[in-house]
This record gives sequence, structure tokens and C-alpha cells, in this order.
Amino acid sequence: MLVPIQTLCTRTFGRLAKLLRPYGEHPLQINALLAVTLIALTINTSARANSDDIQILALGDSLTAGYGLSQSEAFPTRLAAALREKGIATEIVNAGVSGDTTSGALQRLDWLLDRPFKLAIVELSANDALRAVSPDLTRRNLETIVRKLKATGATVLLAGMKAPRNLGPDFAKEFDPIFPELAKSLDLHFYPFFLDGVAANPSLNQGDGMHPNAKGFAIIVERMLPFVMRALGKE
Repeated sequence: MLVPIQTLCTRTFGRLAKLLRPYGEHPLQINALLAVTLIALTINTSARANSDDIQILALGDSLTAGYGLSQSEAFPTRLAAALREKGIATEIVNAGVSGDTTSGALQRLDWLLDRPFKLAIVELSANDALRAVSPDLTRRNLETIVRKLKATGATVLLAGMKAPRNLGPDFAKEFDPIFPELAKSLDLHFYPFFLDGVAANPSLNQGDGMHPNAKGFAIIVERMLPFVMRALGKE
């Protein structure tokens, strides 16, 4: 069912108003990319809310959003195409926001849960590590995010991350175990390292050395696909 555009805009900016404060004291200070992303998500998901396809939420940062790539090359779009080739029709909501931390994702999570999702893929924390956020805070945020998602009835697939080694062994010792430990304690489907097979390979990354290029995402999707299918009960 399509939502009238006037009603849709009212709902959209009503939701945005609730999100403005965490991003600045004045509404005009809100990150422009976040605003555009939220509006696009509302239009996209509202129009497809009655789809018979399996509904999947991809919650993440720039690695999910598709930084530096067209949307057709981004992780959620490529994953949907790979699932379709396996005969699994899905609608994957790209809820990735470039630069987002686990704290930012937690702040916007309730807004995203406007319909039931069968699966939520959580790819977060790379920016926490880059900003040297306390691993304890990252862990708490991720646990809260996962519990909120599971409370809706969604199956959760947690994608692990690894700390940049230039932050030192002590930070990595605290950061890296967050993901397998949460997966075990919260009984989650788990993909150990989102950038597996791609990280630190110049031919598979963009010029910044941090964001995969189209070839890199092709490898990520290929490696994650069996884990996603298992989480969907489609092995």
C-alpha cells in the first residue's frame, strides 16, 4: 500500500525531529547525510511494506551504506541479488549511515523498526575502533541493539570487526573478543569478520584503504551468503 506523500512527509519530519537533539543543539546542525538517508528509507520502506518478500534489515555504517560506490554496488543490493540467484526473494533495507558508531545506531534504531524483519544483519563498530571508543561502551551498545532487535522477533546475524592494529595490542585484546562473546551469550548467528578476505588488500579496496571497492564487496557477499542463508533457515 502506498502512503500519500503529504502523510509520508509529516511522519518523516516528525520522526526526524525526535532525532535532531543527539546530533546538535540546533536542528540545522544535523548531519545532512543522515537526514537524506532517513527520508530515503522512509519512502523506500513505506512503499514496500506489504511486499511478500523476506524482509531484512542491514544495520551498519559506511561499509553497509556503500561509501564511494553506487547503490547497485553496495553490500545490501549485492546480497539481495545473490539471494535471488538462490531462489530467495528479499527486500533488504539499507540502514547504513557513513561515519556511524554503535551509539549513533542505537539512537536511530527505534525509528527503523517500523515493520517486522525476519533477519537483521548488524555490521557496526568500525568507527568506534577508529575513534578509540571504550570497548566496554561498544559492547554495551551492541548488546542493547541486539536485544532490541530480538525483542521484535527478528533473527540477528552479527558481523564481527577487528581493531586497527595501530591502536596497540591492549585495545585489540579488549575489542576483538566483543563479537564472538556476544554471539555466544545472546545466541546469535555470527560471521566472524565482515572484511574477511578483503581487509588490507589494495586491489580490493578504494583509495583510502579502508572501504572495499566493487570487487571487494563481491567477495564479502560470496563469503557471507552461506551464513545469511543459514540465518534465514534456507540452507
